[in-house]
Amino acid sequence: MFIGRERELNALDNLYKSDKFEFAVIYGRRRVGKTALINQFISDKKAIYFMGVESNAKQNLENFSKSIMEFANGIETESSFLSFQAAFEYVFKLAEKERIILAIDEYPYVARSSESLASTLQLLIDKYKDTSKLMLILCGSSMSYMEDHVLAYKAPLYGRRTAQIKLLPFDFEETCECLQGMSDEDKALIYGIASGTPQYLLQMSSKLSVEDNIKNTYLNPTSFLYEEPTNLLKQEVREPATYTAIITAIATGSSRMSEISSKVGEDTNVCTRYLKNLINLGIVQKETPYGEKASRRSIYSIEDNMFRFWYRFVLDNNSLIVRGAADLVYKRIEPQLSDYMGKIFEEICKQYLWKLLISGNCPVEFKSLGRWWGNDPKEKSQAEIDIMGEQDKNTALFAECKWTNEKVDLSVLETLIKHSELFHYKTKYYYLFSKSGFTKGCIDKANEMGNVNLVEYVNVISI
Repeated sequence: MFIGRERELNALDNLYKSDKFEFAVIYGRRRVGKTALINQFISDKKAIYFMGVESNAKQNLENFSKSIMEFANGIETESSFLSFQAAFEYVFKLAEKERIILAIDEYPYVARSSESLASTLQLLIDKYKDTSKLMLILCGSSMSYMEDHVLAYKAPLYGRRTAQIKLLPFDFEETCECLQGMSDEDKALIYGIASGTPQYLLQMSSKLSVEDNIKNTYLNPTSFLYEEPTNLLKQEVREPATYTAIITAIATGSSRMSEISSKVGEDTNVCTRYLKNLINLGIVQKETPYGEKASRRSIYSIEDNMFRFWYRFVLDNNSLIVRGAADLVYKRIEPQLSDYMGKIFEEICKQYLWKLLISGNCPVEFKSLGRWWGNDPKEKSQAEIDIMGEQDKNTALFAECKWTNEKVDLSVLETLIKHSELFHYKTKYYYLFSKSGFTKGCIDKANEMGNVNLVEYVNVISI
C-alpha cells in the first residue's frame, strides 16, 4: 500500500500535464522512498524506467538500451545503442509525438561511469526542449553528488531543471498511517526508534509489541536494521570510522563543539567539516537558542531517530547482541526509554503546532519554532524552554513537553511562565503537552489564566 507523498505526486502530476519538456530532479537519503514515489507516479503513464547500476559505462548503456527498446517495441532485445547520446536522442525524438516519461533512478551510478553524460544531456535538452514532450526525471540517493553535480551552479545541467524534490522522511502523522493496528503510545515509540523512513518502518510489525519489535530488529544480528547505520555511512562518506566516532560522541551526551572534539580526539576544524556533511545527510542537526542566528551556545544533536536510537543503545551492547542476549540488552534499554522519548515528543509537539498554524487554529502566527536555553540572571542558573515561537516583537508562544507516566502538575506551568518572563513580549500564550494528562491544580490554573492550552498526547495524535 502506497502511503503519503501527496504533495510530491501533485507536483509531478502538474509537470506531466504541462505537455511540454519538463526536467525534475528527485533526491534524498537512501531508504526514504524515492523509487516507490517514481513507480507510483508512472504506474498509469507511458514511461521508460531505468535504474543505474554501480558498474561501467558499457553495462549501464546496455541496460538503458534494453529499457528503451522494450518500451518502444514491447520486446527485449540484445541490441544496444552505440552511445548514451544516441540513446537519449532516440527517446527525445520518440517524445516529439506524445508525452513520455524517462525516469533514471540512481543517476549518480550512470553519470560516474560516463564522465560526459551530464554534458551530453545538457546538449540534448537545449536541442530538443522546444519540440519534445519528454518528461525527464533524474533520481539519486547520493545527496552530495546530486547537489554538487546536478543542482549546483557550476554543474552542466544547472538551469535546465524545471523542478526539484528533496524527499524527506515521513512526519509523525504519515508515520502513524504506516503503523495502523498499533496503540497510540506504541506509534510514538516506533517513530522514536525507526524515524519516518519508510524502509525502516517496513521492518516493524503491528502484530508485535514495541519490545518485540526492538528485539526483532536492532537486537537481532541477522536483521536489516542491525547494521544499517554503518552500512549507510559506508555508502555515503569516506572515512566512516571518524563519522561513527562523532555520531557516538553526540549520542552519548557531547553536544558542544569543544566536547565533541575532545571526545573524538580531532581538531575542531576537522570536526566542523565532518559535522557539515552529517548535517547535509540529515543525520545531525545544529541548534542555536531560539532567536539567535549565530551563537557560541550552539549545540549538535542527532536528527535522525534511527541513528539516535542505534548509537545510544545498540553500539555499546554489540558484544551481547551478537551472543544472542537480546532479553538482557532490552532490560538495559527499557528503563531509559521514557527519557529517550523526551526529545522525540518535543518534535511531535512541534509538528502539532505547525498543523495548528496551517489550519488557522493557533493563537500565535509564528514564523518558526525552536528550543531556547540560556542564563536566568535572577536565579543565577540555566533555564530552558522546550518550544517557543514568535509572531512579532509583542506576541509569542512558549511550550513544555513531558513524556512521563505521571500527570503534569502546576509546578511545570509555573516554571514555564517564569522562564517566559526572561522575554519582554506583551502577549504570551502557553502550551503544556503531556503523555499522561494534568493534575487538577494545573487544570484550574490554566482555566484561570485563559492563555494556557493543556494538550494530552491522545489529542496530539488525533489532530
